[in-house]
Amino acid sequence: MRVSVLLYHDVIRSCDRGASGFSGPGAQRFKLSWDRFVEHLDGVGVATAAAPVTVDDMVARRAPDGAWAITFDDGGESALAAGEELARRGWRGHFFCVSDRIDEPGFLDAEGIVALDRMGHVIGSHSRSHPARISASPWKRMVEEWRASAERLGELVGRPITSGAVPGGFYSPALARAAGAAGLAALFTSEPVRSLRSVDGCAVIGRYAVLAQTPAHTAAAAAAGRPRPWLTQRAGWTARKVPKQIAGDSYPRLRARLLARR
Repeated sequence: MRVSVLLYHDVIRSCDRGASGFSGPGAQRFKLSWDRFVEHLDGVGVATAAAPVTVDDMVARRAPDGAWAITFDDGGESALAAGEELARRGWRGHFFCVSDRIDEPGFLDAEGIVALDRMGHVIGSHSRSHPARISASPWKRMVEEWRASAERLGELVGRPITSGAVPGGFYSPALARAAGAAGLAALFTSEPVRSLRSVDGCAVIGRYAVLAQTPAHTAAAAAAGRPRPWLTQRAGWTARKVPKQIAGDSYPRLRARLLARR
């Protein structure tokens, strides 16, 4: 089964791009203006001519081949407005929240998470603390990051949390196994692939990362499963693998410095 999953972060209505979610040059690259976001959704709706599927559809193999889905990482406070816009269109999305950030300035509060759940959206874990390089963490910490976050979010929405998304793009098979050990049935990555795979019973699902400057027609093409945007992003992802491995724990700091100079 192949599903085209779009990865969004914050959608900003004001000129203050630090008003929602994480700050810093790395985070700024993913913050869309509200007008561009609406343009994206309009384009995706035309290109796909179908409502997005959910992770439950994917795990149960109910999603038709070529389906699409939409996700939002970090749990910034702008997620509530994004969720309302999806609901207005009759669409269900996925909102992955960092549980330690709940009720902090710039992030969703408990009421906002409950509101998204009541709209019909899927609430998932984006880890407990959003470590800089979660895949390099000891096994016990990886499991605890997923377990504690899922428990906190589950308490809010009144049901088990069964899906998560990798923070920072630092995926490893061990991280998927840790997610499964913590009770998650699915883990979304930032790797631009459309095919689903399984690691010890945990479904691993790739996504196409949408940037602040991504044109609406590119997002629409990615959602429709057209090869070009996926292959282009895949090439960049592959090229960064070696620097990530060489730099190790220093990679996030080096990347932030490089982005700050642009």
